[in-house]
Amino acid sequence: MSPLPPDEAAAWRRVRRYAVPRWMIERATAHRLTGDWAGACAAARVDVAFDLRRVAARHGAETAAALLDDLRHLAPDLLRWHLPRVMGGWTTLATDLTVVLAHHSPPGGRSTGLCLYVTTPPMVRGPQRLTLRFGAAGTHVTPSRTSDWSTARHLWDARHTAGLRERCGGGPDRAPFCHPDGTPLRPDELPTRDPGPADPAGHTEWVALRTENGEVDAALAAVGIDFDPTPPATSHGWYGTRPEQLLRARARTVNLTRLAPELRLLADRHGHGRFQFANDWGTTFLLELAESGPTDTVRMTVARARDSRGVPHIPEALSRHLPDIDLVRGGVVAPAQLHPLVAGALFPALDITDGPAGPPPGPDTPEPVRVRCRGEWHQVVFRDGGLRMPHSEEERRRERALRAFGGAVAGCFATHEAWTSASGRLPKAMRAQRRDLFLRAQHGDTPGVLALLDAGVDPHVRDSDGRTLLHALNLLDHDELLPRLLAAGVGLEATDYLDRTPLFTAVADRGTTALVEALLAAGARIDVTDSMERSLAHIIRIYRRKDLAFLRERVQEEHPGIGADWWDDWSAYRDDEDDEPEEDEYDEYDEPDKPEEDDDA
Repeated sequence: MSPLPPDEAAAWRRVRRYAVPRWMIERATAHRLTGDWAGACAAARVDVAFDLRRVAARHGAETAAALLDDLRHLAPDLLRWHLPRVMGGWTTLATDLTVVLAHHSPPGGRSTGLCLYVTTPPMVRGPQRLTLRFGAAGTHVTPSRTSDWSTARHLWDARHTAGLRERCGGGPDRAPFCHPDGTPLRPDELPTRDPGPADPAGHTEWVALRTENGEVDAALAAVGIDFDPTPPATSHGWYGTRPEQLLRARARTVNLTRLAPELRLLADRHGHGRFQFANDWGTTFLLELAESGPTDTVRMTVARARDSRGVPHIPEALSRHLPDIDLVRGGVVAPAQLHPLVAGALFPALDITDGPAGPPPGPDTPEPVRVRCRGEWHQVVFRDGGLRMPHSEEERRRERALRAFGGAVAGCFATHEAWTSASGRLPKAMRAQRRDLFLRAQHGDTPGVLALLDAGVDPHVRDSDGRTLLHALNLLDHDELLPRLLAAGVGLEATDYLDRTPLFTAVADRGTTALVEALLAAGARIDVTDSMERSLAHIIRIYRRKDLAFLRERVQEEHPGIGADWWDDWSAYRDDEDDEPEEDEYDEYDEPDKPEEDDDA
């Protein structure tokens, strides 16, 4: 019954399992409940880029007090849970987004547009850390990459999470498509006619079923949306896909019953009721509130994308169906495995003791795997950091000698080689174990990776791209993992499919300065290039990593001729292409302040 296509449902399942692990929820909640908002942010991997005392000094004690009140009720793990995701092959955070959480203009002062906001990472494959900022959000990003969640506190403020059920189209006692305890409705329990707004959950279900059946016109009429599909007049005529087809494809994921109420909240905040709803293939759907009677109606028109510049976007989190409802409805995720604040808001009668052991499950202990070996079925299993096989030491020596002379290994030994070299085929169960390990690394789950290593998983594993766990240290806590991996003998100069070493990956994929320095201290070579003949100096220059200027100078001094000459020309072009952006008056909040000894803010 899930409206999500299989690939999208699988992607959201990965998000809910790996993006916000249980330990993060538990630690962040424990800190938040004691009033330690900074500790909660640290537990949820959120960097704080402002200082409350400087805010008070510049904008007054009242502004600082209002900001502190929001910070004490901020649930950073819940914020991470709801943030947009890259739903292709990766399920990491959508990049370069600014999400405004709350507006804080000084009382009686000039309108400065001060707000509390969060920014997402700049790279899909980079560290999954968020940055919490205070200042003028509009001066830092383009408007199209900004979402205003100031009217959606149920997505991040612990005081308002109970409103999630209403904001996703639910009623007083249940969420759409579910019983109060989270059990999905059977097909025969779904409405066969529109019960109207008096039954919010049933009304949402009826409208959603109409859109899923392709009856978009009936769904729009039921929620009071007047759709005019007439393309705008242009000198060159209309081009691209017909608006009706685009809307039919998009409407399956949109909660049409909530568009008018959400537009009203945004209009009250921004002072106007005109917003962009979607942008597909150069076609933009514009939504505008039209006053008509006791309830709001919405007029939807079509425009070219280039003609709608400057019109703010309605945040996707406010317009689409809540993914958690779709996942529970389709049986993809159990209600008790959702974030506790989400599960408690959506399903008031849910008893977590009846379900699995709480929100996103932790890593499983590696189970034995059957391998076809010399005409027999053998069981292999990871224990004590290695693959345990039913073979004697003499058989192991013979296989090592055979491989040294270029012979082909098979069975259990071929499985071990595929695990450590990314070549050859792994049994399905071992592929799943490897995927689980690297998905946890991809989402920055250091405790999860350590738990798997403690359970006996071989740390010499490589993913399908040839990357080792050392290559993933830019995503994890290197202080805990680097010494352990080096002690286990994981190669410091191992290369992936791009011929990148762990140090090269740390430089190119936004690894911290501390990680780069730790790899250098461990003896990592700096005279390395990747498959495109780029040196470390070239990468540092191209990506403008000023924090690694010391490494660039060292490479240039010790290995002046390394790398292709044409990269020098490209790097010079990049350096001269744009001037450095001018600092604005709120740049003082862009970088965290160094802690002071008696800082009790």
